[in-house]
Amino acid sequence: MLDLRPPFTLETATAKVRAAEDAWNSRDPHRVSLAYSEDSVWRNRSQFVTGRAAIRDFLSTKWQNEHDYRLTKSLWNFTSNRIAVRFQYEYHNAAGQWFRAYGNELWEFDEQGLMRRREASINDVSIQASERRFHWPAPGPRPDTDQGIPAVQ
Repeated sequence: MLDLRPPFTLETATAKVRAAEDAWNSRDPHRVSLAYSEDSVWRNRSQFVTGRAAIRDFLSTKWQNEHDYRLTKSLWNFTSNRIAVRFQYEYHNAAGQWFRAYGNELWEFDEQGLMRRREASINDVSIQASERRFHWPAPGPRPDTDQGIPAVQ
């Protein structure tokens, strides 16, 4: 098993991104929150969230509103304790309208490998159900056979 604490290498940064993707695709707020320090600070769009408990509450609300959520992430760059990620996810609202969210995240980790800071910039685009790209069973991890984020948008 890889040690996913800083300092990161290409192998461990890539594995850290995939572990985060798999956790978020579980749609389990408790599981996801355990990757963040107790005093983690987030900027998610225009929302500011501080602390593991607040992160758990944020995610619970998120997944009550974003149905059939499926996420894919890819490593953009990394340093010893920071990782930059681009991502896309798809979901539909209660009315059945599908969306694809495009975004970038900046992550900073403490010595134990817990994320102490997350900055996310996200844009949602309405799509037709026929335009969906992510079709694996949800909740659950993206299969290794799925390409993830397309190289060309």
